[in-house]
Amino acid sequence: MTSAPMTPTQRKREQILQGALHVFLQEGYEGTSMDRVAAAAGVSKITIYKHFQDKEGVFTALITQVTAQRFELVFGHLSFTEAPALVLRQLAHTLLTMMATDDEYIAFLRLIIGESGRFPALAQLFVQALPQRVWALLSNYFAAHPGLHPQHPEATARIFMGALMGYVMTQHILHGDAIAPMGQDLMVDCLVDTITG
Repeated sequence: MTSAPMTPTQRKREQILQGALHVFLQEGYEGTSMDRVAAAAGVSKITIYKHFQDKEGVFTALITQVTAQRFELVFGHLSFTEAPALVLRQLAHTLLTMMATDDEYIAFLRLIIGESGRFPALAQLFVQALPQRVWALLSNYFAAHPGLHPQHPEATARIFMGALMGYVMTQHILHGDAIAPMGQDLMVDCLVDTITG
């Protein structure tokens, strides 16, 4: 099923967000000016203000868009009806494969982390938009499978995702794959075995 075509307003917002993402990834949040965003997007500053009010509004919309896209990539085709070991293994491999090939998202994560000290509210918005959403989904899944014996489903969800994101952090964001390599299959097998017992 194809999605409905975008309206002119939606197309203009998308144009602005694509230009803004390019500038934010190059200049950082603090270093990005609305003049640069307008130039990259091929629109006037007035048009940006009409759609997003200010720079924080543009960045907030970017967080929402980028996290929603990646959530759909990882969870959109995942069937939660299979056995937990299969579900968790598929989830882990899908996430790690996406992270290994999605340079734009890795750059976006570096941006969020790098700016989190000066702009904690934006970092918290990211946590609300993606990690908290994933924790809630997995918490419900773990709670619905008592055979896994999780004493605390949310803690188990955080442990599972934390291990995966720790792997992404050291291997891809911090370039550790060159000096401390670990195969994705080994990481996933050990993690899933730990969670499923």
